[in-house]
Amino acid sequence: MTTAATSQRLDIEANVALANERLDGLGWTDGLPVIPPTEELVRAMLTRSPHDPGDVLGRMQPLDGVVTVERVAANAVMAGCMPDYFPVVLAAVKAVLQPQFHVGSTACTTGGAAPVVIVNGPIATKLNINAGTACFGGNVRANATIGRALRLVMWNLGGAKPGGQEKSTQAWPGKVTCCFAENEARSPWEPLHVQHGLPKSASAVTVIAVRGMYPICEGTQEAGIGVLETVAASMRVMGSPIYNQNPRNELPVIVALGPEHAHEIASAGFSKRDVRHYLFEHARMPVGQLIGRVYNGTDPWPPWIDARDARTMVPMVAHPDHFVVVVAGGDGRHSTWMPAWNVCQGAREVVEEA
Repeated sequence: MTTAATSQRLDIEANVALANERLDGLGWTDGLPVIPPTEELVRAMLTRSPHDPGDVLGRMQPLDGVVTVERVAANAVMAGCMPDYFPVVLAAVKAVLQPQFHVGSTACTTGGAAPVVIVNGPIATKLNINAGTACFGGNVRANATIGRALRLVMWNLGGAKPGGQEKSTQAWPGKVTCCFAENEARSPWEPLHVQHGLPKSASAVTVIAVRGMYPICEGTQEAGIGVLETVAASMRVMGSPIYNQNPRNELPVIVALGPEHAHEIASAGFSKRDVRHYLFEHARMPVGQLIGRVYNGTDPWPPWIDARDARTMVPMVAHPDHFVVVVAGGDGRHSTWMPAWNVCQGAREVVEEA
């Protein structure tokens, strides 16, 4: 890890309203009010990191801005983070800087992709990151500000902004913030980070850039197989590029099962692995319905999909393990799936506390 000089200082008005006018005029905000990043507040944020302020984490595409720990701290202050949230913010930033995340193209695509931050481990409980009711709603400080801090880092250091490199045709609210914790307390299965080889005592973030959220309601079927049938059926959709791009690029799809759905599925004898394999076999569409649609002309299927036979069933993902199955939410018969964007394979980082 290399070290750079500390960030430049800017004299701004002591009045919060005037400071916000100044920062907004500089293009440093996301359209919402921010906390002015004073030296005192940034220093408090930095106390929660084991890194030196000038440590360089990488360069943020598309404009190749230098990402230092201090600059991340300043954006975390602006987002409204408590200092205790900073290790999670840093882990999320490190994740999007991994090459397989493709942060530059993710930030600039017309598809409106935005990062979803999934938090696992003891840090989620310690920081009260919402994993239950309304966990996608952002109306809990930790959820709202951690996700927003990552977006402000991408915005201010990567430079993809409306009128410039930001090209989203419509986008979705994840462009402001999207962060939640897996509901490990109500999950019948192993947590996501344990599935990927980390001890349960570790804390980690998984970040995947997705196009949006597809809600699933199943309030009639109570047998686990019936719930899974509805989940798979909800994924057989037209108008999404997933069936052209995911089998070719090995992209993930997040499947966030509500606790009630998860327990019904688990009670029927399905493990998380079984769920992934079931969806791989049943979340498919026939080539004949997909030819001439969406990106068929520009994103051809890989050789293992026989496009000459209209009955060939195209899977949503290239491998069962590309379904990222988590349990999230509160009471109610609802679940959600979220498709990754074009080239973003997602990334994972362990949370380091000072």
